[in-house]
Amino acid sequence: MRISVSVAQSDVQISQDFITLEVIEDMSLDTVKGFIEDEIRIPPQAQHFIHNGQPVLNTSQALTAIGITEGDVLSLIIRTVAPQPQDRSQNNQRAGGQRRPAQANAMPDSETLRLQILNDQGLLAQVRERDSELASAVNDSGRFREVFQRRQEAQADQQRDKEEMMALLDADPFNADAQTKIEEIIRQERVMENMRKALEENPESFGRVVMLYIDVTVNNIPIKAFVDSGAQTTIMSPEAAEKCGIMRLIDRRYGGIARGVGTAKILGRVHSADIQIGQYNLASSFTVMEGKGVDLLLGLDMLKRHQMLIDLKDNVLRIQSDAIPFLSENETPKGLDEAMDEEPTVKGPGNTEIGAKTGTVKPAGESSSAPAAQSSASGPSGIRIHPQGSAGNVFSNPQRPQSQPRAQPQTQTQQAIRPNTNALPAGVTEQSIAQITDLGFPRQEAVMALQQAGGNVELAISLLL
Repeated sequence: MRISVSVAQSDVQISQDFITLEVIEDMSLDTVKGFIEDEIRIPPQAQHFIHNGQPVLNTSQALTAIGITEGDVLSLIIRTVAPQPQDRSQNNQRAGGQRRPAQANAMPDSETLRLQILNDQGLLAQVRERDSELASAVNDSGRFREVFQRRQEAQADQQRDKEEMMALLDADPFNADAQTKIEEIIRQERVMENMRKALEENPESFGRVVMLYIDVTVNNIPIKAFVDSGAQTTIMSPEAAEKCGIMRLIDRRYGGIARGVGTAKILGRVHSADIQIGQYNLASSFTVMEGKGVDLLLGLDMLKRHQMLIDLKDNVLRIQSDAIPFLSENETPKGLDEAMDEEPTVKGPGNTEIGAKTGTVKPAGESSSAPAAQSSASGPSGIRIHPQGSAGNVFSNPQRPQSQPRAQPQTQTQQAIRPNTNALPAGVTEQSIAQITDLGFPRQEAVMALQQAGGNVELAISLLL
């Protein structure tokens, strides 16, 4: 937790009169005195504290026993034996010219803290939660001292930068650059405070949620299906289609490019194949699409058609009287977990790192330095926009069979199919095209939507929205 110390009275000159410290709840006030000694070079025996208007007499007690909590400000009274002037000058020279005395003084304090953590399992658990690197060094005195001093120096540098900004603002209150920097410092403090609060009060929000998978059988081949109510259609990967022996049934007239959070190539559509879910044998159609990262994605078309119920309380998928349990984490495919290991991270409290996409808390040093994985923000499907007239400007190409060879799809940045500008498809008129283009849609997309809707303008517009 963070506390502040304000120097109320002092019989010697000190470098600063307001100190902010990061401490642990079970730490004693005697240990805090050591921190203050490092900051302003005042020996512990000269430090006298007042908390809530009352002097603190027993400084060997833990901070929580004294009643000190997060954000409290302690008043410090400094009373020392007046030193000789030359002694003070020598002390100032040591403080300004060398860091060695400060490090020597810090060694006993860090060792005291280390032994205190080792003797208190509850305190060790708190340190491990808030600073995993410091907790991992608790069995090594030298490494613990190094990490501890690095934390103290970083905190001192941060405090010094803040004080410099405040001094700059005091010197020129209308300095726009200083105001902007101070505003950013305050904003970052609020962000870290908000994250720290979330870690303490709602830590489960930083865990990785296990995706919903069930065991199914397609064409007598067992396969793991990802249940995704956000996907409009049921999708299968080309590898799974080959494995299940239905690759030969793909209608390539329904091929194209799916656009959403990224792009993916649609090979075509299998109009009907047997799928066994639980005790039920069902008929299903599959859109065969590349680049999804899963073998089979059970979409909303199947869920709604058979009135399936995703029961998160019992962790099952219900189909009438049958309940199919969702797979546990160790049974789910590992491809997605490997991709998430490469996600970018942001710094969190206690030297932790938090996944920028999943929000998963990772101990320091576990994140990968690889660049961000390709966008897959919407679960394994990544693209919530699916073919067959879904809302996302995704169109198939149900061309009539011709004797000429079928044209190859265009690049991903172009439309999946280039319409014939010389002759309009059956049921599509210039008047119906104009009605759609007047709404701001490109002519090419309007023609494709009308072709899919059989010339129905209202249905074509709904496909484009």
